[in-house]
Amino acid sequence: MCEDLAERLQKIGWSVSTSSSKCNRLLRLAEMASAVVRKRNHYDVAQVDLYSGPAFLWAETSVRLLRLLRKPVVVTLHGGGLPEFARRHPKRVGSLLRMASCITSPSKFLGEELGFLGLKVHLIANAIDVSAYRYTQRIHAGPRFVWLRAIHSIYNPRLAVQVVAGIQRSHPGASLLFFGGNKDNQEHLALTNEIHDLGLNNMVRMMGKIEKRGVPEALNLGDVFLNTTNVDNTPVSVVEAMACGLCVVSTNVGGMPHLVRHRHNGLLVNPRSCAEMEGAVREILTDDDLASALSKNGRRTAEGMDWSVILPEWDSLLLRLSHARQSSAGINGAS
Repeated sequence: MCEDLAERLQKIGWSVSTSSSKCNRLLRLAEMASAVVRKRNHYDVAQVDLYSGPAFLWAETSVRLLRLLRKPVVVTLHGGGLPEFARRHPKRVGSLLRMASCITSPSKFLGEELGFLGLKVHLIANAIDVSAYRYTQRIHAGPRFVWLRAIHSIYNPRLAVQVVAGIQRSHPGASLLFFGGNKDNQEHLALTNEIHDLGLNNMVRMMGKIEKRGVPEALNLGDVFLNTTNVDNTPVSVVEAMACGLCVVSTNVGGMPHLVRHRHNGLLVNPRSCAEMEGAVREILTDDDLASALSKNGRRTAEGMDWSVILPEWDSLLLRLSHARQSSAGINGAS
């Protein structure tokens, strides 16, 4: 999202510098910190993405440096694991967020979950270019399933395999495509073993990591999108699936109820419940009216999260902070 935001801000006239593209954690931290200091005379406002876990250190270091430089900073909350992290480290998270000029979140969920810190969170949804996603209303949904996330235990990809194993008993032609890079070797091995043990080698295909531009075509290879995660916020992959018209079945975790309205633009089930997810899928496959409604309403949801809607919100926020920064500098200079 931050990469898309940077590109779109540039297109409407902003001068934008980004950091960092390094994969190595220490190199990324060093490059981000260096960019904050080296380029301090070339930017008025900074935007920092905040995640839990080791990535928290990147944001923490950057925001502290920005505070020392008296730069306005927008901290954007991300990830379904952030609330638990904040409860474990309330002083550390609270200290960082209180240094922010503005806190944004792509969902109400994170704002609500971090409410105990007593800080105001501004909602700016994740955005996509809806026009890039070919829409086909699923008047009748077939047993063609798509899963799109990194292969990691928190996303519980094996649940998708178990669901398809049950569905194929009544729909022998069922298929499942996994799109996503491997970020958990142990889970990847367990997933491939599960596929083999359930005898689904001919029905389940591991497609690997996919480039952003290939996502619309990949999603349209299926009719039903399975979001099996145990922890989540507001995943762009689900919005992308909605934009293409797939019928979404998701676990009811984290911020998902803020994105998916049950029986309106998707179906929600309890996490780790194969029986519930299989039941939801069967309902979509056998109820054309439901499938058609989920497909149509999902597209409408995605249209409300188009960049034409979301980019002006970012533009307005950054302009306000930039003008405040320039006014402050002018006053200080005069004094």
